[in-house]
Amino acid sequence: MQIVSTIEELSQTDAQGAGGGEVLVPTMGAMHPGHADLIRLARERAGASGKVVVSIFVNPSQFNESTDFEHYPRDLDADCDFCQRLGVDIVFAPPPDVVYPPDEEVPVGELPAVATEPGLEDAYRPGHFAGVCRVVRRLFLLIKPEAAVFGEKDWQQLRVVGAMTDAEGLGVEIVPCPTAREPDGLAMSSRNRLLNTEARAAAAAIPQALEAANACPTAVAAQVAMLGVLARAGIEAEYAAIRDAETLDEVQPDAPCRALIAARVGGVRLIDNGPWAAALLAGD
Repeated sequence: MQIVSTIEELSQTDAQGAGGGEVLVPTMGAMHPGHADLIRLARERAGASGKVVVSIFVNPSQFNESTDFEHYPRDLDADCDFCQRLGVDIVFAPPPDVVYPPDEEVPVGELPAVATEPGLEDAYRPGHFAGVCRVVRRLFLLIKPEAAVFGEKDWQQLRVVGAMTDAEGLGVEIVPCPTAREPDGLAMSSRNRLLNTEARAAAAAIPQALEAANACPTAVAAQVAMLGVLARAGIEAEYAAIRDAETLDEVQPDAPCRALIAARVGGVRLIDNGPWAAALLAGD
């Protein structure tokens, strides 16, 4: 496995334009088993002749709170060991001035509607998706992957990256990876390690709330049920919503839908989502 941190080093690898089906897994490090699923899917997509490239970069432009950025877990050595065990070909771990050169403009571009209009992450984390689009576009430019794997846990991010890639004709296939979960159903996240024992136990209510939504006959009832489950666990919800799975607009009959939650548990912000059958919309 090669570990590189500069554009010059990257250009000397097989990651750029080798024609072997290079697949990128963009991460901010703090690897956990959910990342292993992303890497395995990337290996499957790359095939025997392709390369799997994992980027590790804690992107400052997508954090709304400086303390959140400062406290984000970092352990590059452990992350590289993790990648090596999984057969990653190249780890790209650049410093900020490589991703955002002080003498070069790295544009954000026009954000797609799904990044600005749903009133979900866009409302609670203003500027977040501008930072996401900025860094993803930059990584695509530097690495030139054929495909990139993103987790479904960050559902709105997945939709934003897909819409941006299509709108700008970036030529990168966006490959979704199902959410990896703990035994009690909690979505795996680098932030989970910040939970104390009490908060970790309470956080199991988030996937339970998603399950409760699927037992409801209407979108309104599902939202009420999710909020109820979270409140009984003492969890402060930012939103618990049923939305069109593609656009994240209000639900439409006969269209795939998604239940989405963002909540603070013991001071740690967690997000999760799951499919919500469009058939349940009858009579809403």
